[in-house]
Amino acid sequence: MKLSESVKPITYFKAHSAEVLGHLDQDGNALVITQNGEAKAVIMGIREYERLKDTIALMQLLAQSERSLREGRGKTLDEGFEELWKKIDHEEKKG
Repeated sequence: MKLSESVKPITYFKAHSAEVLGHLDQDGNALVITQNGEAKAVIMGIREYERLKDTIALMQLLAQSERSLREGRGKTLDEGFEELWKKIDHEEKKG
């Protein structure tokens, strides 16, 4: 669906819902639904919604990591690998 076609009144969506949903699933675009001339909702295909949720989760992890580093709770790559190898050695000695 083209950007110029991505804003529709709710009456259009009601009358053409199957067609609209088919286009959303195909091309990953979203549709802005208006009511009385005001934007009220956004409809998107499930694949696009899942991608959006995954992107948000990744951004939250990055923000949490940055916060940890600022608070001095981070490790260098070498420290991380050293700790990992110690855990591996410990597990091998146990088994």
